[in-house]
Parts: sequence; structure tokens; C-alpha cells
Amino acid sequence: MGVVVDPGVSPEVAGLLRANAPLLSRIRAGWVPPAAAVLLPRRRSPSSALLLAATPVVIALMAVLLASPFAAAGFVLLGTYVFIVLVKIASMSEVPEDDRPHERHVYEQARWYDGRYLLAEDFDQEARVVLTRAQRAIGSVLRSHVNAEGLLDDARNALMLPAQEWEIARLLAKLSALRGEHKELLARGIAPEVAAVVEPLERALANSEAAVVARVEALERYAGHVAEAERAYHARGQIEELRSRLPRYEELLAESGADSLAVPEIERLAEDADMLERTLRRSVRSAHEAFRYLEG
Repeated sequence: MGVVVDPGVSPEVAGLLRANAPLLSRIRAGWVPPAAAVLLPRRRSPSSALLLAATPVVIALMAVLLASPFAAAGFVLLGTYVFIVLVKIASMSEVPEDDRPHERHVYEQARWYDGRYLLAEDFDQEARVVLTRAQRAIGSVLRSHVNAEGLLDDARNALMLPAQEWEIARLLAKLSALRGEHKELLARGIAPEVAAVVEPLERALANSEAAVVARVEALERYAGHVAEAERAYHARGQIEELRSRLPRYEELLAESGADSLAVPEIERLAEDADMLERTLRRSVRSAHEAFRYLEG
């Protein structure tokens, strides 16, 4: 189900949050990235300057040793010097461990927009099922060709459906939290005097869940009308394609002397296209009525 973000958050930040669900979970659990390091030009350390100054002396000494009976000592000195140089180069090129700009950026955005996004752990199992149904219905509408072609009110869909998703997710998160607290209370055991108070609270939870589910069912009905319009849209396109080929079929039949065998089904293509056009319009009208119901 991923990260659900308040549609009022900018698309850039919303995309960043959705792409970093595991990192957001770590941040929610209390993880804090190290402060971003300020990268300044590296100053040459005294040891680096000393190493550079000693290089001519070491080379001269190695040349003397290699030309003498102590050549073995010269090779040892050469190997030691090369090792020291390599270690120094590695230390100079090492990136500070706390230089993690991406993680720090996600952390800062997560803190700034706290309360305007929800993670999978904000929902119990029952709420996840309901939210998944809502997201599936919304996704099917927004991805449909009839929406992309403007046969539906694509502009209002683009605004209202994400708002519906956020509102449903927000209510389900609150419901999940209260349901979890209620289960913990019952698990500890309740006194008989408290039982009379618990029952109305359980009814409140059940009624709230039923109201959210009713919203989701309205979305699913709307998505069903859109799916019907989508089927009619594709069928109409296929019929129109066949109609455009009719003259070629008629020409073939005439040239082959079989025009008397033309079947009525071919001639009814135009009628089928008109019928599908009416079906499409009726389906779009039904979708618009369902959309108005969603608006309340």
C-alpha cells in the first residue's frame, strides 16, 4: 500500500516521501541521521607536508642503498615508503561517514511534514484491507482511458480522488490506533463496573468503521461505472476500426463474384457502433452521477 501523503503536499516532496518508506519507518522509530558535514576545502596536514618534503631525501637514500651491498635494505625502505604514501592518500580521499545528504534531506522533510503522511504501520490489518480497496478503485479510475480522454471530469478526479484517499487513510489510521488501545485495555481485563462504558465505545468504533467502508463502497461503485464506460470505449474503437475496413471487404466480395453472399452481420457494423456509442454515453452519465454522490 506504500506511503499515503496529504494531497496538499507538493508533488516533489510527496514523491520523495513515497520513495523512501523504509527510511521513514526508521525515522518514525527514532533513528536520526548524523548532522550533514560542511564540506570545506581540505587543508594539507603537517604530516602530508613532511611526507612531501622527505620524498627527495628518501629517493636519494634508496639510490645509495641499492648501489651498495645493502640493496636489500633499500628495497625494504622503498616498500615501507610506498605503504605510507598509499595509506595517506586513502585517508585524504575518505568521505566523512556523516556526509549523507540524501538521508538527511529525507529526515528533514519527514520532520517538517510530520502528520501529513501515513505509513503501513499506522494501520491494523482490517484497516489495510479497506484502504487497499479504496486505492484500487481510485487507481482504476485515474488510469482509465475514458478519464485520460476527458470523457469523465478528469480535472475534478485528479483533485477529489487523492483527497478521498487521504481522508479515508487518515480516518483508518485513527481507527486503528483507537482499536489497538481498546484491545490492550481488554487484554488487561476490565472490572464489571467498566463493562457498561466499554460497550458504547465498541459501538462507536464499529459505526466509524462502517462509515469509512461506506465511503470506500461509493468509490468502488464509481470505479465500476468507469469500468463499464471503459469497456464500451474500447469496444467502440474496435467497431470503428472494422467499419473503416468495410469498403475493402465489399470490394473483395464484388471482385470475387461473391457479393451476393455478404452476411448481414457485416452490414450491421454501423448499427453496432451506434449502439456502443449510446452505451458509452449512458455509462459516462452513470459515472458522473456516482461522482456527484461521492461529493456528498
